[in-house]
Amino acid sequence: MSILTVTNLSHGFGDRAIFQDVSFRLLKGEHVGLIGANGEGKSTFMNIVMGKLEPDAGKVEWAKKVRVGYLDQHSVLQKGMTIRDVLRGAFQYLMDAEAEMNAMYDKMGEASPEELEALLEEVGTIQDLLNMGDFYLIDAKVEEIARGLGLGEIGLERDVNDLSGGQRTKVLLAKLLLEKPDILLLDEPTNYLDESHIEWLKRYLQEYENAFILISHDIPFLNSVINLIYHMSNQQLARYVGDYDTFVSQHEAKQAQLEAAYKRQQQEIADLKDFVARNKARVSTRNMAMSRQKKLDSMELIELAKEKPKPEFSFKEARTPGRWIFETHGLVIGYDEPLSRPLDLKMERGQKVALVGANGIGKTTLLRSLLGQIPALAGTVERGEYQAIGYFEQESDGDADLTCIESVWNEFPSLTQFEVRAALAKCGLTTKHIESRIAVLSGGEKAKVRLCKLMNRETNILVLDEPTNHLDVDAKDELKRALRAYKGSILLISHEPEFYRDIVTDVWNGESWTTKLI
Repeated sequence: MSILTVTNLSHGFGDRAIFQDVSFRLLKGEHVGLIGANGEGKSTFMNIVMGKLEPDAGKVEWAKKVRVGYLDQHSVLQKGMTIRDVLRGAFQYLMDAEAEMNAMYDKMGEASPEELEALLEEVGTIQDLLNMGDFYLIDAKVEEIARGLGLGEIGLERDVNDLSGGQRTKVLLAKLLLEKPDILLLDEPTNYLDESHIEWLKRYLQEYENAFILISHDIPFLNSVINLIYHMSNQQLARYVGDYDTFVSQHEAKQAQLEAAYKRQQQEIADLKDFVARNKARVSTRNMAMSRQKKLDSMELIELAKEKPKPEFSFKEARTPGRWIFETHGLVIGYDEPLSRPLDLKMERGQKVALVGANGIGKTTLLRSLLGQIPALAGTVERGEYQAIGYFEQESDGDADLTCIESVWNEFPSLTQFEVRAALAKCGLTTKHIESRIAVLSGGEKAKVRLCKLMNRETNILVLDEPTNHLDVDAKDELKRALRAYKGSILLISHEPEFYRDIVTDVWNGESWTTKLI
């Protein structure tokens, strides 16, 4: 049975087309991976099927009474609510049903025999709904999901306003899983999850009975949970049965066949044109030439998709710094309360360090303390000489109303417009992207703009806070290559061992020094 049917969907922003006559069907129990390069429209597609965006053309039809759950990382969590309050909110529809049932019980005392029979029937229906929805196990279910995603250790009575970005995402994801919708729509759910909780989510989705559509650039995670791939490319959507690895081999074979057919057709066109040119003027061969021309005119041309620009990352290197990058003495990090025990850390020139550990233990806070952006609660940080630091923040809302060109040009006013365009193109952005406002770009495209700025600054130390969030497969692979080639020092926060394992010389686990329970 089809849960979701999308027919002849077309959509664009201004003169930039995103989809052209796209159709899609989701059946009960299908586990779909929605993939494609940054900017191909994956999140836009999710917003259209959720009704948050109106398509330019086409139809979106849901089956009747289907409950849809969407992981929206921009949802507002109300200040004053605890994590437990938010998670219990997943069962609000059951609480409303119970209140309705109790109101019916109150009416029964004054009801006529006919009304009583009707009320008893309605009460029975609601009671079945409560039983099927695990209404009487709400607190146990909340504890189970919270434990799986590491929220129990944070404290379910904690105000959601005090949570880090990663913790906030976990709360939204936990609420969504508790709702047990008929279909889950998950847009990069692993971006702010740490390794152990990615593993938990992987097991959960492997056993999930209902359907889901998953956007992810984490290929090992994607491979382990999906059985169908929909590939978004060049305004089209193509379906492949199997996991990501199967898609790659089938897609490459399909492309090879198309290229071979294109070459054959181009040769045939050249031969036909040559025959027509040589024979149309001669009376004896004019009819044959006209026949060949008719064949040319009616030929359905094979078109190859335009090659997408692939990013080429390289970081400009400044003069060699002093031997010590930093040394801390009794450093205690945090804001209102300590996030770490006193730390005595040293980093030497040439080291490439991955800082790992659960969300909320203070990894970003440590980076910002080392950079001097926030004061330490106690202790000191000594930095070495001749340092040229490049800092990649996890998220940045600045410059949203500027175009990509304006944003980069503001930071590098000595560059010409041609040089700015070339620098952005080198990061894998097309002319349409380059001239667009940053606010309308995808998460991956925004990250590429920030990487462009980093690449054009001379550095000898790179401080990177989860740089792979939102990046597509090609960009992630190219960033890994560039960081391996970089001769300076690197301090990197990442939850992806597949990414950092081949880059770093050392791994520091923040869970060994945090004051937070994990």
